[in-house]
Amino acid sequence: LSTRAGSSLEPEEHSMEPPAVPEEEEPLTVASGPVGHQLFGYVGIEAVLDQMKIKTMKTGFEFNIMVVGQSGLGKSTMVNTLFKSKVSRKASQPGQEERIPKTVQLQSITHVIEEKGVKMKLTVTDTPGFGDQINNENCWDPIIKYINEQYERYLREEILITRKRKIPDTRVHGCVYFVPPTGHWLRPLDLEFMRRLSKIVNVVPVIAKADTLTLEERAEFKQRIQEDLKTHAISVYPQEDFDQDLDDRALNNRIREKIPFAVVGADQEHQVNGKRVLGRKTKWGIIEVENPAHCEFPLLQDLLIRSHLQDLKDITHNVHYESYRVRRLNESNRPALGPNGLP
Repeated sequence: LSTRAGSSLEPEEHSMEPPAVPEEEEPLTVASGPVGHQLFGYVGIEAVLDQMKIKTMKTGFEFNIMVVGQSGLGKSTMVNTLFKSKVSRKASQPGQEERIPKTVQLQSITHVIEEKGVKMKLTVTDTPGFGDQINNENCWDPIIKYINEQYERYLREEILITRKRKIPDTRVHGCVYFVPPTGHWLRPLDLEFMRRLSKIVNVVPVIAKADTLTLEERAEFKQRIQEDLKTHAISVYPQEDFDQDLDDRALNNRIREKIPFAVVGADQEHQVNGKRVLGRKTKWGIIEVENPAHCEFPLLQDLLIRSHLQDLKDITHNVHYESYRVRRLNESNRPALGPNGLP
């Protein structure tokens, strides 16, 4: 009887017994020690970031934003200023066919924006007719219906037995609500809209055309809005309940102190001290849109794009869409009632 080199027949006699673990060796377990264990050599873990970046640059990503407010508050101009391109239609003079609609009509425009090799499929949804009528009762219903329709569309794709590798995402990730610069209090329309919409989408309120207010009026108006939101328990983005850790809470607390942002939009450049800047020209000078000393547009741009864009998408998926998904699946699993009210 012969065996291969290095093999032995002896262990076969004790094959039913569990193998002994040498005292000097420890079995592999998940250690609960401090994060960032010291390695003996280079592993290359940080290369995952490069892989994610390359994949994102190849496939691109989607971002869907909705702007809501009365006509004449500069919604289209603000969107064009945010993304430095003509991504939103703006009528210079309302013609015969461009009058204020009798009901809220939603218009979505999709563009692909590319910067430094990264592609973003941007969808902007405008809401002409919102708040423009004498009777604005239930004018938020078409907006709520549209947002829920996008959740429903995503849910139907997700529950298919054979589903797409990448489900098209048309869900609204952020809703920028334009508050008229009255300088007083929030109107009942503003409060009711934000109360209803903040439960299903990330709402970011801004004070439109803030250059019509003095700095003192702006500060007082902002404080009154913050008091109104707190009194009516309206949770706008970034919501305190969704802060991940202490660092996030510290950053978001600084943002929450500034909300609503007092913004000015402009899509025309002017010469200021030898530089071309975006701004609005007045008799007293030029209001520079991207100058923090003039308005808070840079804070809005940082929030929506540079610091919280992915967080907006995560909360939309993990919180708002998840709530909708659970509700819809519970409805579909509920047994149908007979004529006697029994299953």
